[in-house]
Amino acid sequence: MISKYRKLFNEQFTTEKYEALKQDIADDFNYAPTFRMAETPFFISNELKKQLLEGCDNVIALIQQDDFKILTNKSLELNKTVPNEDNHTTFLAIDFGICEENGAVIPKLIEVQGFPSLFNYQINLFEKFKKQYPFLEELTPFLGNINADDFLKNLETVFCNNHPKENVVLLEIEPEKQNTKIDFYYCKRDLGIPFVCVTDVIKKGKKLFYKNENGEEIQIKRIYNRVIFDELDLRSDLKMNFSFSDELEIEWAGHPNWFFRISKFILPMLKDKYFIETTLLSELKEIPEDLENYVLKPLFSFSGSGVIFHLKKEDIEAVIDKELYILQKKVNYLPIVQSPDGKVKAEVRMLYIWKKDDTAPTPFCNLVRLSRGEMIGVKYNKDKDWVGGTIGLFEK
Repeated sequence: MISKYRKLFNEQFTTEKYEALKQDIADDFNYAPTFRMAETPFFISNELKKQLLEGCDNVIALIQQDDFKILTNKSLELNKTVPNEDNHTTFLAIDFGICEENGAVIPKLIEVQGFPSLFNYQINLFEKFKKQYPFLEELTPFLGNINADDFLKNLETVFCNNHPKENVVLLEIEPEKQNTKIDFYYCKRDLGIPFVCVTDVIKKGKKLFYKNENGEEIQIKRIYNRVIFDELDLRSDLKMNFSFSDELEIEWAGHPNWFFRISKFILPMLKDKYFIETTLLSELKEIPEDLENYVLKPLFSFSGSGVIFHLKKEDIEAVIDKELYILQKKVNYLPIVQSPDGKVKAEVRMLYIWKKDDTAPTPFCNLVRLSRGEMIGVKYNKDKDWVGGTIGLFEK
C-alpha cells in the first residue's frame, strides 16, 4: 500500500533474512512459534489508515451507546455470566479484510472482539524486522504518537491497574500448549507478569492464589484473561479449583463477559460502508438463493472454528440453535501485497486498550495476517509462503 516501502523491502528481501528473523525470535526463549510468520510487514498508507480508524470509530460508537449492555445481555444468556463486570471492556480487537468494492480499496469489518491479542509479541516482532531491514525505523506499528517504552508502560497500566506485578497473572488453559505461547513468554520477560494455567489456581474462600517459581503461594488480585470459554467448555478433563461464575475478590484485565458482548453478536447491528451484510440466523426471513455468496459462522467461536465457507441450504436447515449463528455476505478480498510470485490478501486487526477511567478506548497497535487461501487464519494457509502472522506499519 506504500509503494516506496514495498519496492524497497522486496529489493532487499532474501530467504536468508527471513530465516534469520525466525531464528532471532526462536533464540529469545529457545522456542519457535507454532504459527507461521509471514516474510514481510504490511505497509499501510495514510489513506487506508484513515479508513481503518473511521471504521473502528463507527464500531466504538455502538459500544459507547448508553443501552449497549441492554442490547447485548442476550449474549450472556446464550453463554455464561461472570460476576463483577466492569463498566466497559479493557480490550478491543477489530478485524478488517482489505477488500475491493466498485473498483476501490476499502476495509470491511470481518469480526470484533472484546478480548486481547498478541500485544507483547507484536512489538518484539517489529524490533526483529528492523534488525534485518533497518529502513523500517522510518515507520511505526503504533496508532498513537508513542514509542516502544510508552507502549510497554501503557500495557503495564492496563494489565496491572497499580497492583504489584506478582499479584497479576496471565490466565490461560495449559498456556505452554497454546499457539500464542510466544506472546506469554514476552509478556513475562518484558512486563514481569507470570502466566498460569487455570488448573494451577488455588481457591481459598473468595480469594485466588498461585504458586510462584519458589513454591510460595501468592494471592492473585488481577487476572489478565486469555481464556476462551468455548475451548474451556470442551475440556471436561480439566480439574479446576474455582469456577468463573464464583463470587471472587478479583479484578479483571479483560472481564470475560465482554468476550460475549463484543463479538460477532453485534455484527447485525452495524450498518455502514465498512460493514458487511450480516443476519442472525434466527431472524433470517428466507434462505438466499445465491448461497455461494455467503458464509455461515458460529457467534462465539474463535480462530475460524465452525465456519462453513462453501454453504449449502442443508447446512442452514441443520442448525438447531439458530440464535448462535450468523449468515454473512462474503467479501472480495483484494490481493494487495506484492510477493516475489504474485499478490497476497491481507487482514488488519486494529488493537485498542481502554483504561479503567477513560471515557473511550485508545487506538494502540495492530496485527496483520496475510493469506493466499480462502480464509485468512494461519492454519488455512499451510504449505504456502508470504502468508501468516505479521505486523502493519504506518508512516510516522
